[in-house]
Formats: sequence, structure tokens, C-alpha cells
Amino acid sequence: MSQWKPICSLDDIPVLGARRVKRAQGTEVAVFRTADDQIFALLDRCPHKGGPLSQGIVFGHSVACPLHNWTIGLEGGCAQAPDEGCTPKFSVKVDAGQIFLDLDELNSIALDDPKALA
Repeated sequence: MSQWKPICSLDDIPVLGARRVKRAQGTEVAVFRTADDQIFALLDRCPHKGGPLSQGIVFGHSVACPLHNWTIGLEGGCAQAPDEGCTPKFSVKVDAGQIFLDLDELNSIALDDPKALA
């Protein structure tokens, strides 16, 4: 059974925006809000050159990496063809306007991953 860590309220993330969540170890997690108020969470690191996805432009259910404009799908963390590669995704729960991330995933996924470039 998952333990859920409260991150912020839905209103703390602008529509088509992101928020970074620091972890004790490893690269931060980027939490994204789409135009239709869906919430997604990915490691804040583009699979191409490590750009900070939280600083990218959110459109549809994708984010454009700010370094080289790679399109990364928010649902699975994978680059759109012809680009290749994926960044880890994290489970998200929204309850009563509050956003939660899976605590076990925060403490285990990509802990040895290098920090994003910016």
C-alpha cells in the first residue's frame, strides 16, 4: 500500500505550469499542471542532455525541454519520435484540491541520477 506525501495544493501550480519538489537525495521531481487540470510528475531531467523540464513549456499533455526543445510526454516521461529516451515518472494523487506524491517512489526512483543542468 502506498504512502502519499502532500506536496502542495492544485492552486499552487499555475495552469500550464510546473513546481519543483526537492528530495533528500537525487534530482528534484517536476510536478506539472495541464490546461485540463491534470497533474503529472516526472524526474526534473530531460533524457537528452539533462535540462530542467520544470522550466519548459507545457502544452497538451507534453512539456518542451528548455534546452533543445525535445517534447516529453507527461503521461509516460518519454520523448516524442524521432527523439528517443525517457525520464522516470512518479505516481500522483489529487484529493480535495491537494496534490500528493508516492513516498516510496520519492525515496527510491533515480536517487543516483545527476542533478539537472539548470
